[in-house]
Amino acid sequence: MSKALEQGKEAAPPPKPLFGRCWSCRILSGSALMGAGVWIYLGPRRILSRGHAPSAWNIFQLSFAASVFCWGVVILADPVGKQKK
Repeated sequence: MSKALEQGKEAAPPPKPLFGRCWSCRILSGSALMGAGVWIYLGPRRILSRGHAPSAWNIFQLSFAASVFCWGVVILADPVGKQKK
């Protein structure tokens, strides 16, 4: 039974990247996420630039904006699609 499982694992095709090889799809979605990250970032920055003390919500928004921006960079860079065995 274990040989059948090993043979099945070898025959399975490698997983396909999320956006395939579509460069325009990666540019569109990556740049949209990066733009959304900048837009989210500008909201709390406007409040903090007026001299108000940062609240926990502002800090969360800044952190979330950074993570959305980084997600866009990862989609543009496509590190999974560049791996070679």
